[in-house]
Amino acid sequence: MKKETEKKFFLGLPANILALGAVSFFTDVSSEMIYPILPLFLTVTLGAGPAAIGIIEGIAESTASLLKFFSGYFSDRIRKRRPIILSGYSISTLARPLIALAGAWWQVLVIRFSDRVGKGIRSSPRDALIADSVDAANYGKAYGFHRSMDHAGAVAGPILATLILAFVTSDYRSLFLLAAIPGILSLLVILFFVKETRIDRKTPSQSLTFSLKNFDSGFKMLLASVIVFTLGNSSDAFLLLRAKEAGVPAHLIPAIWAVLHIVKTLSSTPGGVISDRVGRKRIIIIGWLVYGLVYLGFAYASSHLHIWILFIIYGIYFGMTEGVEKAFVADLVPQHLRGTAFGLYNFAIGISALPASLLFGVIWQKAGMEYAFITGAGIAIVASVMLLGVKRSE
Repeated sequence: MKKETEKKFFLGLPANILALGAVSFFTDVSSEMIYPILPLFLTVTLGAGPAAIGIIEGIAESTASLLKFFSGYFSDRIRKRRPIILSGYSISTLARPLIALAGAWWQVLVIRFSDRVGKGIRSSPRDALIADSVDAANYGKAYGFHRSMDHAGAVAGPILATLILAFVTSDYRSLFLLAAIPGILSLLVILFFVKETRIDRKTPSQSLTFSLKNFDSGFKMLLASVIVFTLGNSSDAFLLLRAKEAGVPAHLIPAIWAVLHIVKTLSSTPGGVISDRVGRKRIIIIGWLVYGLVYLGFAYASSHLHIWILFIIYGIYFGMTEGVEKAFVADLVPQHLRGTAFGLYNFAIGISALPASLLFGVIWQKAGMEYAFITGAGIAIVASVMLLGVKRSE
């Protein structure tokens, strides 16, 4: 469905895309004000151990992955995205600051669970609404811009938290309460600026099922390729550990993390725009191959400079793939199945991420760091070859 009558604003994108980008920016500012401090709060203030942290994050992320499928399907079913998006962001915004009131680690578990429930509810309908709001020729630009805004929030949040802890208050609980402010701003943007779009009502609804029979072979092959790639895409915590082992001082680890997010922010929109011009599949394959080369680089890095360069290139990989993969999903499925398709896409990544980190950690521990990174690079190459088989049906 064309949106030729809608006014274009920044970067030639319609207001709905800009508003959804602002929502993600404010939400990530709120979330990232808390997330880097949370392990310290759990261990120092609440006396929790590493096992408790693992339980909290494992349950939280698994919950989000599962709900992303159902919320996407439900938005297709009722032919509306905005109410589900608003409810998801509202749950997270209301839950997140409650960590300030926690007196035990299990209470943080409940709050993080609620926060991730909100993320699971909102993500797939939001991704579908982005495609609903822009012409197909600009899918890459739209998703790239959205990822740029998301990463910009991930840069601003920790910086703002650092400034607050340094100059306003050193109390973690007060910081968590202040994190509610950008969250509330995100809800105001949804209420006043995010608009619903028309979804074709002539197409009959599908029965709730995990079957892929409603999708063509192109989308199925994309999904299979993403699952394989994700199995080799371990937690970025291992990259930070590798940086420390390579001799990067502990006080510079946060700086490397910030640089990574800055590069993500700067590269995501250009990556999407390029995919609009030369094709999604080509850009994703190049991005996945870049990922493989970066992992090989981490296997053999021997100096601080190597680590910094690898993190910068790693950020470019994100710019070439994160938004472009979502644009490719939108390319391959009809509008009335977008919510379900994004639900399946997000669910596939979520269920593959846990075994990916487990596999990487076991290989590192049993065979050595080099073999773990080489394995990740090899899996990326296999996934890139698989992606060549994705054909777009007309």
